[in-house]
Amino acid sequence: MEYLIVIAGLVAVALVVGGAVFLRPGRRAQRPPVEPGPARGGGATAVDEAEAAAPTIERAPPVEAPPPVVEIEQPPPGAGRLVRLRARLARSQNAFGKTLLGLLSRETLDDDAWEELEDTLITADMGAAVARQVTDDLRTRVQVLGTRDPAQVRELLKDELVKQIGADLDRSLATEPHGNRPAVLLVVGVNGTGKTTTCGKLARVLVGDGRTVLLGAADTFRAAAAEQLETWGSRVGAQVVRKDEGTDPASVAFDAVRQGIESKVDTVIIDTAGRLHTKTGLMDELGKVKRVVEKQADVDEVLLVLDATTGQNGMQQARVFAEVVNITGVVLTKLDGTAKGGIVVQVQRELGVPVKLVGLGEGPDDLAPFEPEAFVDAILGD
Repeated sequence: MEYLIVIAGLVAVALVVGGAVFLRPGRRAQRPPVEPGPARGGGATAVDEAEAAAPTIERAPPVEAPPPVVEIEQPPPGAGRLVRLRARLARSQNAFGKTLLGLLSRETLDDDAWEELEDTLITADMGAAVARQVTDDLRTRVQVLGTRDPAQVRELLKDELVKQIGADLDRSLATEPHGNRPAVLLVVGVNGTGKTTTCGKLARVLVGDGRTVLLGAADTFRAAAAEQLETWGSRVGAQVVRKDEGTDPASVAFDAVRQGIESKVDTVIIDTAGRLHTKTGLMDELGKVKRVVEKQADVDEVLLVLDATTGQNGMQQARVFAEVVNITGVVLTKLDGTAKGGIVVQVQRELGVPVKLVGLGEGPDDLAPFEPEAFVDAILGD
């Protein structure tokens, strides 16, 4: 009997708990889904019909901001640039010129004075043989003319320096197209000389002279070099041909010339990797770039970029490059950062080619065609 009472109690408790759970607030009885039909008293069916009739709203894709507009610049022409930049050149070279003029203005020009003048020319990286020749020629002219007037002495010195630099050398750049083929300029040099920057500045010089230009980023060892060229090109409206880092440089050079032909540009400038002159394989690769380009068009200029502040080390680099490719001209960068202006004479004597361009600062228009007389005037402080 007691056993039946306990069982009845447990059943009653279960019924009470179950009913409480079933009837707790918020719980709704499950109903079968209502098929859409005529609205009856604004019930659930009318709501369903309204939702079904509502148009589907699609979100518009996000609008991408347009790329920034790069304003095309019109650089100044190349002619007369060195004259305009002469003050910057004079700051570095004037001490050299003042020393020379000071020696020639002494009351007594004895052997010691002439020897000191020769030493001054040597320390300016003119080279011993050239310094001796300048000194001997100048000494003869001063003695023959018997002049000691400062203005006349200055003119004699200027004539000697201009003669050694070579006023009669052809310093023009071959940038004119040949029929339907553009002029091709190959720019070479070691790391750190400012080679890629020179390509960009040279493009500005040519655009300022009315040329259309395409830049080939054949320095595929550095992605930054290609990006730098694209920046230079965008500022003057020049096309740029580049490929992924590690691509064969000769392939980039080939495509640059091909696109230059298709686009009918006047000049193609090809930037090559900054090779160390001691790396035989890389130097051989430079020769390959030139050979591949010549399958489509002649290479009109091979410009060697040298840092004017490196002195004799720069001369060693120049000799090796001249053995690999036929150098047609030299670009001396950082000439405003050294007092050793005699490097111009020495480079030309060693390579047998003229200095065609000089870099005189970090500004975009600080690359100038080289003019011997303007250069000497800056040295002598005129």
